[in-house]
Amino acid sequence: MRRVFGAKKSKEPPPTIQDATDRINKRGETVDEKIRKLDTELARYREQIKKTRPGPAQDAIKARAMRVLKQRKMYEAQQETLYNQTFNLDQVAFAAEGLKDAKQTMTALQSANKELKGVMRTVNIDDIDRMQDEMMDLMDRSNEVQESLGRNYNVPDDIDEEDLLGELDALEADMEWRRNLMRSHPIFNQIKRQSGGGNDVACSTYRPAAAHNLTGTAPRWRMS
Repeated sequence: MRRVFGAKKSKEPPPTIQDATDRINKRGETVDEKIRKLDTELARYREQIKKTRPGPAQDAIKARAMRVLKQRKMYEAQQETLYNQTFNLDQVAFAAEGLKDAKQTMTALQSANKELKGVMRTVNIDDIDRMQDEMMDLMDRSNEVQESLGRNYNVPDDIDEEDLLGELDALEADMEWRRNLMRSHPIFNQIKRQSGGGNDVACSTYRPAAAHNLTGTAPRWRMS
């Protein structure tokens, strides 16, 4: 059957925007090259006109230059048309790429939306709130435990600065009274003579066996 009727030729795919753009750019390069050649020829005619005196020879050069100038204008018109076509193709290509990007973005958003819906089905906001409340309770209990463990023993919390200074002054006066009492005691003077030292040596050598009371009772002494 193929020998009699022949096989059906496969239909060629239509040209793409890029194919059309490449073809127009190639034509534009050809036109640009022709315009450059005409510019070179016009420059040569211009120099000849400057060097030639007015007359038939100069008129002939001007006529040739006029023909070249008309050709140049024709190619410039073609060049402008090709530029416009290229611009239109670029605009269409930009719009097509934008639509492709939009379609791809839409597909990605739909996939993400489906995934988020699946995740949200497994998340309960009430469970999250309940967990947050439990965490806050645990943190409060932990702070209470830390504060309880960090308390000072037998230290009143209501002592102010004036009471503290008063206690220190009373303690210093009591210590001075003890030193004076020790120096005036007969045993202290005997120890001072035996040791051959001063008051500080005698005080460091002997110490009271028991603290005296605040009524003035003399303390008992013993050898250290």
